[in-house]
Amino acid sequence: MPGVRPGRWAVVTAALASVAVPVCTSGPTTARHPGHALRYDAGQPTPSDAGHPTPYRAGHPVARAPGRQDGDPAPFAVTVGYRGRSHAEPGHARPAALEAPTAGLLSNTTAAEGVPPALAADARYVPGSHVLRLASGRWMYLPDARTASAVVAAGHPPALRQIERSRAWLASGRIPGTSPEQRAAAERALLSMRALLRPNGALAAGWTHGWKYSWPRDSSFVSAAFAHTGHDAEAYRILRHSAATQRADGTWEARTKLDGSGPPDARSPQLDANGWVPWATWQWYQAAPRDTRRARLAALYPTIRKAADHAAGSLRADGLPPASPDYWELATATPNIGTAAPLLAGLNAAADLAREANRPRDAARWARAARRLSAGISTRFLPIGYQRTVDGRHGHDSAVAFMAPPFNRAPAGLAGALDTTYRELLLPNGGLTPGNDPGARWGAYAWTPSTAFFALAWAGTGRPEKARQVLDWVLSKRNALGELPEKVDGAGRPSSVAPLAWTGSLTVLALVALDGPGLPTPPLRP
Repeated sequence: MPGVRPGRWAVVTAALASVAVPVCTSGPTTARHPGHALRYDAGQPTPSDAGHPTPYRAGHPVARAPGRQDGDPAPFAVTVGYRGRSHAEPGHARPAALEAPTAGLLSNTTAAEGVPPALAADARYVPGSHVLRLASGRWMYLPDARTASAVVAAGHPPALRQIERSRAWLASGRIPGTSPEQRAAAERALLSMRALLRPNGALAAGWTHGWKYSWPRDSSFVSAAFAHTGHDAEAYRILRHSAATQRADGTWEARTKLDGSGPPDARSPQLDANGWVPWATWQWYQAAPRDTRRARLAALYPTIRKAADHAAGSLRADGLPPASPDYWELATATPNIGTAAPLLAGLNAAADLAREANRPRDAARWARAARRLSAGISTRFLPIGYQRTVDGRHGHDSAVAFMAPPFNRAPAGLAGALDTTYRELLLPNGGLTPGNDPGARWGAYAWTPSTAFFALAWAGTGRPEKARQVLDWVLSKRNALGELPEKVDGAGRPSSVAPLAWTGSLTVLALVALDGPGLPTPPLRP
């Protein structure tokens, strides 16, 4: 998720990948890789009076490339300071875009601080919290109302109170999963998403430079995950922020600053947000307390109307939306499935919400648009197996999963397209590349969101065993702190930013879908 154009996935990907950040090994089944670790010369905590925190003094880790794979850029070394209390050494430039991505988070729910990979390698969270137990046995945490961490003795009363509040928050909702591993992963994902959520409702995609922005797509998935695990307040807060950042024409910027002040750059808006936000609002509404949900929907309804009207008005004569940057954050010359499928979900969701709000004209208008779009997808995308673009020149795309529940009712030919796409995008490390477009070189790195799409799609289409196999792979790639990374390198090691909100939300939603009757899907009305 770089902070420069053309997108968070396609730019700086190779550079970040070549930094040896995957020192956070994925639990006991993944061995350390000698020679690939960061060097971290951390200052030791100084003695302190009992009950008083000792500030943590970090040194300057050096990240080195673990060795190239075919198509990767040349290795390089970067001096990386600890983001909490770092001071770059003289003569060592530290470009923000090349800082080592985080491996975990400290949080007091109003502020957050990234945990560097080298520190994470020998530390563990106190269960059910964002308090870190260091190798020394001391605790590191982010005190209430503070923005910088402190190291304290184990059992420090303020840290204990923070742990108790964190566990109470988890207990107020639902932790999905049927095995200890699944529940542990879901618990950590929920805590991480909560840590990435700002008080104003902005949801940071991650806590590393270039990821510290709010994408309406990622935010929508996290809102749905919170809604279906009983965390209504957090889900609704995200939706209110999405409403507040909507543009006058009903669209959204590709991403915005966390304070809501606007976009950080001039990248093009992405039309898929006009599908994701209504879809997330519909998912929230299905899970929200029935005695208050209709009144709270009224506050969101103007946002839904503007989003759905713009989506409906954008459809061409063939029923498809115009070419737009997709979730790869790359523009295409012809309509792509990564935009068309979310818009279909959003129009169906908006139409159903309009019925709930007693707006029959809106409901009829958006239902007509949804039928046109559905027909256009069937006519143009179905014959080519729901590939990335209607011209058939850009290969398979993991966004085919957006045509499945809980986004859309599975259309004709989808089962075969899911199988074919998964097979075409599968890498030797067991994960998926986002797509096999000849013009987008993703290299040997698997992307956990793209892989998790299929766990959710297969869970929603009655193939739970396939869903569990995919989900097991994703969960096996958690790092030493149990955080879900954005990527997995060619050797199967977690790489890039951890935690990633999008992967966390997909994991939670897939577990919810596998636990019981499944997640609801907006209806396509005849």
